[in-house]
Amino acid sequence: MTHDLLEEQRRHLARLLEAIQRCAWFLHQSDGKLEWPINANELESRKKDVDLYETLAAINERFAKLQDSLASAMRHSALLMGEPTDSFLKVLAFFEKQGVIDSMDDWQRCRMLRNMAAHDYATNYRDVAEHFNLLHDLSDMLFQTARKLLELCRTLIKIQPASPDFTDEFERIFA
Repeated sequence: MTHDLLEEQRRHLARLLEAIQRCAWFLHQSDGKLEWPINANELESRKKDVDLYETLAAINERFAKLQDSLASAMRHSALLMGEPTDSFLKVLAFFEKQGVIDSMDDWQRCRMLRNMAAHDYATNYRDVAEHFNLLHDLSDMLFQTARKLLELCRTLIKIQPASPDFTDEFERIFA
């Protein structure tokens, strides 16, 4: 019975790792549709451009999903590695020591930006442009975190994404 529980937890982490690859690839694809940095005047002049604003909405959502998926996988992998998971700050501290994240502060900045996007409905185009430029800048940190987490899981606990469906696309992010 215990063995089955452990195997189920390992399979769950493998599915989370696959979700990370998928989320990262989709965020990277949406991000690639725009020229950066975004300019407030352009946003205002294109305020009825459905394609532009659908792309921006996708970036918002995919950034949040990637960070949420990373957080779930970090907590779950820490548990499988025998590390304390009773607080996410302990999980972050562990992954900072492992070099998966550069700093807990950077992770918290991403989290704050992600939360602001979920609850702020700014109509000031300068604020909107600043928000998306920050998402763009911080996306690379999430991509690097994803890459490092997958590598750590592969080497320390021998767990890889559940399927290779997004492995090639994920690797192309770093090419």
